Amino acid sequence: TSVHWHGLRIPNAMDGVPELTQPHIEPGQTFDYRFKAPDAGTFWYHS
Repeated sequence: TSVHWHGLRIPNAMDGVPELTQPHIEPGQTFDYRFKAPDAGTFWYHS
């Protein structure tokens, strides 16, 4: 499971696309998303 963001200008490593921008997060593992949201507004995300 990962979180993928739409419309946010964030570092690619935080974009949450398994095997494209970050490795899979396996059951029992964790991943900390760390970024500053550069834009105000309403955005969409999903896992």
